[in-house]
Amino acid sequence: MIKNFMQELRTQRWDDHRYYHHSRINQSLHFVSAASFLFAYVMLFIDPMVSALVGWLVSMTSRQAGHFFFEPKGYDHVNHATHEHKEEIKVGYNLQRKVVLMVIWALSPLVLYVDPTLFGMFAPWETTADFMRQVAKIWLAIGIGGLLFRTIHLFFIRDVETGLVWMTKIVTDPFSDLKLYYKAPIALMKGELIDPGLEKHVKHA
Repeated sequence: MIKNFMQELRTQRWDDHRYYHHSRINQSLHFVSAASFLFAYVMLFIDPMVSALVGWLVSMTSRQAGHFFFEPKGYDHVNHATHEHKEEIKVGYNLQRKVVLMVIWALSPLVLYVDPTLFGMFAPWETTADFMRQVAKIWLAIGIGGLLFRTIHLFFIRDVETGLVWMTKIVTDPFSDLKLYYKAPIALMKGELIDPGLEKHVKHA
């Protein structure tokens, strides 16, 4: 079972890379995201609120900006797939699901501003620092909730192993992204906008 799990993890990670990370800008933003996520991981044990703020304001925004604004959305000649097909078969959060998640994240501070107690769950905030720390708690809950929701969802629409593998992939992505994309900023500075190595790797995969 462990062997199958690791093979599925490698497959999900490879599919994610070859389908959704052609742009060197996207790859570079993923490198920035990965580095800041690792910092957030450390801060999770020191100050979870700082971890949540860094995770959402730096890690998630840079990561998703790469997908939304820079990743090509035309026909994928390397993998012979349309953008629509890739969105349909996406194991995790495709762009439509990401929009929903990001809207929830972006609007959550407004709920706290309108109701400082958040339906009685918090003591009313008094200072800006209090407000930001309470927002951070909400964002931490949204992050964990988003991970668990899609994992459990995959249990039903795929199978338990797929869900657990995807959750493992998401949690460990910062480590693999550093390894995969550390050369992307240098390639980008040389004027390389699309990763030329993907076609070679796909042909030999």
